[in-house]
Amino acid sequence: MSTKEYYTPKVVLAVGAHADDVDITCGGTLARWASEGADVYYLILTDSSCGSDDESISREQLTALREQEQRDAAALLGAKHVFFGHHTDGMLEVTQDVKRDVARIIRTVKPDTVVTMDPTVIYEADFGMINHTDHRAAGMATIDAFYPLARDRLSLPELLRDEGLAPHKTLHLLLTNFSEQNYYVDVSSTFERKIDAIMLHSSQFDNRAQMQDMLGERAAAWGAKVGARYAEGFMRIDSRF
Repeated sequence: MSTKEYYTPKVVLAVGAHADDVDITCGGTLARWASEGADVYYLILTDSSCGSDDESISREQLTALREQEQRDAAALLGAKHVFFGHHTDGMLEVTQDVKRDVARIIRTVKPDTVVTMDPTVIYEADFGMINHTDHRAAGMATIDAFYPLARDRLSLPELLRDEGLAPHKTLHLLLTNFSEQNYYVDVSSTFERKIDAIMLHSSQFDNRAQMQDMLGERAAAWGAKVGARYAEGFMRIDSRF
């Protein structure tokens, strides 16, 4: 059950590895927050250049296509802007450069809430899923940027010296996973819009009914925990330091 009180953020940064990651994991929540007045931003860390079996498309063409799909999906959910990191799909690592990229955007948009993927999830046997290496790297790099790198004055001094980006403390970190949550957001009013946004990633998905069934089953199970038709679940950490 949820142990933390619901709130509407003022500014949210959602960090994913690939185009579509954010929409799938927390699109309903972002849409609800945007409708309640939050400024929502995305950061997609890779170039999303490997997610296709179409032999007629190049990696460069796929990147351009998927970035536009992501912009369209984010706009539908009410996001203000999508940032892209352009690290190579399938090769994302928890390096200082990637951490700096996340810290840079945190210092730029100054969120009170950051949402990203739980890097502790390596596999989910019940779902028949191996968690993508990029997902784990994106989550870990984001946690490291959240604390301490974006916050501490003497960390990444080049961001302040060269780019004028002052340190910023973010209050809330929400991690997405399948099996362990301590916080749920009622997305009954935005679940259909989430599916609409996901289907804008037409290079990846073409079966709306299948997507709705798969995500709807999970959202309904989470919703039952808080008396809602649909919900999205998170591990929420409220920073004390």
